[in-house]
Amino acid sequence: MCKFRNLLWVLIASLGLLSCNYPGFADLNTPPGPTATLPPPTSTPIPLAAHINGEGITLEFFEAEIARFEQEQTRLGIDLATYPNYREKVLWALIDLKLLAQGAREAGFEGGQDLIKARITDIQSSLGSQDAFETWLVENLYSLNSFRSALEEEILAARMVASITEAVSRSSEQAHARHILVATQDEAENLRAQIMGGKDFGEIARGYSIDASTRPVGGDLGWFPEGYLLWPEVDLAVFELAPGELSQVIQTELGYHLVELLERGEHQLDYDAWLFVQENVVQDWITEQRELKDIETFIES
Repeated sequence: MCKFRNLLWVLIASLGLLSCNYPGFADLNTPPGPTATLPPPTSTPIPLAAHINGEGITLEFFEAEIARFEQEQTRLGIDLATYPNYREKVLWALIDLKLLAQGAREAGFEGGQDLIKARITDIQSSLGSQDAFETWLVENLYSLNSFRSALEEEILAARMVASITEAVSRSSEQAHARHILVATQDEAENLRAQIMGGKDFGEIARGYSIDASTRPVGGDLGWFPEGYLLWPEVDLAVFELAPGELSQVIQTELGYHLVELLERGEHQLDYDAWLFVQENVVQDWITEQRELKDIETFIES
């Protein structure tokens, strides 16, 4: 019943390791080349996918990122048809990453060349040779410079995320609720009548709910902050109830729900809910930056 992380957040969440899938450089003293998204001036304009506050994301880099995304989904056995408009979503994830990196530079953070070198040393050892690294670059559509630049930008973005979220409290206003999920409205109405007539909610949840994750515990959803549940109709209903109150039947794509609010108040966030709150804080920052910064996109939806 929890929310899924968005594309950018999945990317940022992986940056704690700066991705063990990244191989390293043999020559760590090679100076960084031009960034992948802002090539040196030429007499012919470089085609861009987007322009963000004076910096460009080249069409070449964007298409390579699309190819890497498609390769990864294929490797995982995921049908790309399940990602409608994924080209647009990937572009905006890159734009948001750029906004975070720009924010980090404005805040005085640096790209962390020492961190890049240390991380690269660890990663290179996992591949074992320069030839293996060069093969990886080719397979993943990176040049040496674009890979180094992408890694530096991700480090900056991760540092900005840490800066944005450092003040997020480990406790917040939350609800403790339980629910029952069934396949038809008639069944939900019937079960609601039984509960209103005195039947135990938890017993009915264990006997009838088709939510296998909560059925064994009587439908208990635990404590969660507002907006945390995957289905907004259920989330909205929970936070409109008074403690001890039973909802009307709620329809979602999953089926038909009954929800009972058990408690509400300030409560310690569990780890996943804490990450959810952090994600919201970062997303609020990004939304504000999207409105403040000069952003142009050149890719058709």
